Amino acid sequence: MYLRLTDEQRMVQKAIRKFVEKELVPLENDVLRNEREGKPGLAPEKLKELQFKAKEAGFWGINTPEEYGGANLGHVMQAIVLMEVAKTLVPFQFGGSADNILYYANEEQKKKYLLPTINGEKKSCFAMTEPGAGSDTRNIKMTAVKDGDEWVLNGEKTFITGGNDADFVMVIAITDKERHQTTNGREGVTCFIVDREMGWRSEPIHTMGPATPASLIFENVRVPEENILGELHYGYKLGLEWIGYARWVVGARAVGAAERLLQMAIDYAKERVTFGKPIAERQAIQWMIADSAVEIEAAKWLVLNAAFTLDQGEDNRHLASMAKLFGANMGNRVVDRVMQIHGGMGYTKEIPIERWYREARLWRIYDGTDEIQRLIIARNLIKGHVKLGQFL
Repeated sequence: MYLRLTDEQRMVQKAIRKFVEKELVPLENDVLRNEREGKPGLAPEKLKELQFKAKEAGFWGINTPEEYGGANLGHVMQAIVLMEVAKTLVPFQFGGSADNILYYANEEQKKKYLLPTINGEKKSCFAMTEPGAGSDTRNIKMTAVKDGDEWVLNGEKTFITGGNDADFVMVIAITDKERHQTTNGREGVTCFIVDREMGWRSEPIHTMGPATPASLIFENVRVPEENILGELHYGYKLGLEWIGYARWVVGARAVGAAERLLQMAIDYAKERVTFGKPIAERQAIQWMIADSAVEIEAAKWLVLNAAFTLDQGEDNRHLASMAKLFGANMGNRVVDRVMQIHGGMGYTKEIPIERWYREARLWRIYDGTDEIQRLIIARNLIKGHVKLGQFL
């Protein structure tokens, strides 16, 4: 067991950190101003410019297979990268990647959807959540009815990340109602790749945070048979794979943001003087800093363990749920402490703490709520899928 980064990982981490500090952090005030004015935090042309700079530096397709032009650095390295990028509130992600389930596409689909997505020519989104089916993914209602060589889709998806800008969606719909009912939702649903031009529309959902997810409306949208992703009636497996992959990523982002926030609190505590002393000398402040540092470190290793397990080709779903649950809650506790340390100044829009405060609350909801993660973890233990005391 070797609980240290390799020289290569340290080198990449250092390079990413430098990119974030040089290219992204200086844009934070612009992002905050744009968001207050109801504009996208980062203009599309600016995002492309930054992605091009990153590509020139060798950061393109961090975890994309080499056969598709990516660096294929692995999930541990991806976790490290996410932690560094999350230290800024600038909404940036490196280019050259695609949703994990899109790699299940056949050769024609890869040419039409996967490669253009990796190259930044098309934007995708994944849609499973519905107004009456959030964490209860087996309760979806959207239907797809066969009509000749086409499937006719009807229904609504909601809270879809990237849905407002996507050129196509990978959407889950019921294709065999009886099979869906008799298997408790495990079968009878299929994943379709649906171009926006095929007829679905998106409506933005305004939230308390910077994210603007979308509702996707399907009214008799006709999709050719060739646009089925994966196997007919087995789309639920793809949905679970997409969700499971995303969970530990939330933890990684929480770690990065919490590290930046805690450093802000430490710096402020050393400067802010009350009753003749810096508040950093007050035990109440010291305990908040210490508790935050311990929780960040614990969350970091939960995330890295989940990523490492995935790199070994092993099932990481239990670890991913633990990393997501603890990481998201840790992030909420840390940002709350940091705001408390800053006092009234932390509550203003002059510094980005309140912005992170609003964003952090979402971490406990999307990609599986706290309650769902606890359900999964407890079920695995009660049913004996995971044994206490074993190394996972």
